Amino acid sequence: MKITDFGATVNGDETKLYTLTNCNNMEISVTDYGASLTQVIVPDKEGNLCDVVLGYDEAAEYEAGGLFLGATVGRSANRIGGASIEINGKIYELVKNDNDNNLHSGPDFYHNRVWDVKEAEEDHVTFVLESPDGDQGYPGNLHIEVTYTLTEDNAVKISYYGVSDEDTVINMTNHSYFNMDGHASGDVMEQEVWIDADAFTRADKESIPTGEIVPVEGTPMDFRTKKKLGRDIYDDYEALNYGMGYDHNWVLNNDGKFAKVAEMHSDESGITMEVYTDLPGMQLYTGNFIIDEKGKGGASYHKRQAACFETQYFPDAIHKENFPGPICRKGDTYKTTTMYKFV
Repeated sequence: MKITDFGATVNGDETKLYTLTNCNNMEISVTDYGASLTQVIVPDKEGNLCDVVLGYDEAAEYEAGGLFLGATVGRSANRIGGASIEINGKIYELVKNDNDNNLHSGPDFYHNRVWDVKEAEEDHVTFVLESPDGDQGYPGNLHIEVTYTLTEDNAVKISYYGVSDEDTVINMTNHSYFNMDGHASGDVMEQEVWIDADAFTRADKESIPTGEIVPVEGTPMDFRTKKKLGRDIYDDYEALNYGMGYDHNWVLNNDGKFAKVAEMHSDESGITMEVYTDLPGMQLYTGNFIIDEKGKGGASYHKRQAACFETQYFPDAIHKENFPGPICRKGDTYKTTTMYKFV
């Protein structure tokens, strides 16, 4: 474990960077600013070390950035239509920060806060946030913990734990952008993706699900056989037209069990990432709206230079009776794990 300074926020809050290394020389870095994942360095097929996540060099750049690079997203990730929720007959208004909808519980994002550190050991770091009743518009005082663990078999395990004193919505995710050829290597259209999902949730022009579960069979959304991200992305298909590429939620086949649900691979680097989760959905996002973002090490990030694999409850599930519910009841434990394993 190496702990270094990660700079100050606009308000002068000092932040730290925690770097973990395993026996294979794989290395990850996480920061208490936003409980964010800033670096994932893995060996490629030649044994050279390659940083496969987009990021910034210091906390102030994360504070200024608008792409959610490596972010821990909560209290509810993705979109909520109409920016309001109803729990136990009471309406709670959220901020409209995405047209008339709410995106990632903004604008007071969890990833723009300094989290407390509960534990910092050789193989894991646990960040803690106390989210008060009414925070971001949601009911209940929420205690949330996010633990990053680097395993000896080259996996980044992200575990979430939460308890609220009122019924509330909890739907956490990690918003890392992955590029198996390295964060500054260009677009990922030649990299291959597999997703264990027979369907996706159809969405409207504002990316709010309609409630329809659409089979992927015969569509560009079918990743059941591994294919290049760029193969079908330019097809004239409603979802791709609305999202300007892939930016949808897939209905995973894991049946609520922790299982491998996706994979990303590059022939060039030889690096493969496997995605595991116990959550029912996953948003594949191909960085369709990245425009000349200045990243770490002098890199410049552009459109489709990475892909996100955001495990989650389905977007707008609070308004869809046929979607698995994101409500966590008073005193119950919110507990879920997602893992990105490099093989």
